[in-house]
Amino acid sequence: MPRLPKLPTPTLPGPFVEPPPRPGESNGNGGALDGAREAGVTVVDWIDERTSLSGATRWLLFRKVPKGTNWFYTLGSATLFAFLSQAVTGVFLAMYYRPDAAGGAYESIRHITNDVFLGQFVRGMHLWGASVMVVLVFLHMARVFIFGAYKYPRELNWVIGAVLLVLTLVMAFTGYLLPFDQRAYWATIVGLNINGTGPLVGPYLSDFLRGGGEFGATTLSRFYAIHMLLVPGLIIALIGAHLYLVTKLGTTAPPWRKAKVEPELQEAEV
Repeated sequence: MPRLPKLPTPTLPGPFVEPPPRPGESNGNGGALDGAREAGVTVVDWIDERTSLSGATRWLLFRKVPKGTNWFYTLGSATLFAFLSQAVTGVFLAMYYRPDAAGGAYESIRHITNDVFLGQFVRGMHLWGASVMVVLVFLHMARVFIFGAYKYPRELNWVIGAVLLVLTLVMAFTGYLLPFDQRAYWATIVGLNINGTGPLVGPYLSDFLRGGGEFGATTLSRFYAIHMLLVPGLIIALIGAHLYLVTKLGTTAPPWRKAKVEPELQEAEV
């Protein structure tokens, strides 16, 4: 009698195991997200291999912070954020502004405020942001002075900060004229007259800002160029140098932490 072929042993039904997805393919459990993450990591590695920016980034971001660091140390970062806000809003305002002393400047400001979408909001951010930046710069300088962070080896950083303070005041002064209304006109004349009373270079600096012997259209163009090109360029360069020195030299501990450390050092020396 011929033998029948052996049939396979039936297997009991079990849980369905889904095969792993291919790279970049979604299986409903985040496969596409994982693929996008891998692609992002690959792009970052590709850029870092050709630029070696990871070392500079680690050097900039990962550094020792002294004990006692508090919210007073954020005034510098807040000032930098205020400057970035001024730069971004200033670019949008410059798209509509016309430095025309024959009525074009005032009409362009009126057009920005009344007609442009979110124009009043952007102008308000730029207007009040200037005052906020001036206040933050003074508070930051006061914190550095009170905490004694201007001493060795940070004297150069203190000098750069003082120059940045002066440039911030210059940018606020030159920007005040740009609406070219009655208040801006007469306030700038008063400021130029006060500036002209300074010793030695005062009269020459006042003539340079006026663009001649009289206040006119050249004054507005010169203030606009200084406000939009000269001062921001200098501020960006000095901020870069300032941040480099802060990263290289680090931050100082608060004075109350130094007072606690000094007796311990004296006992160790004895």
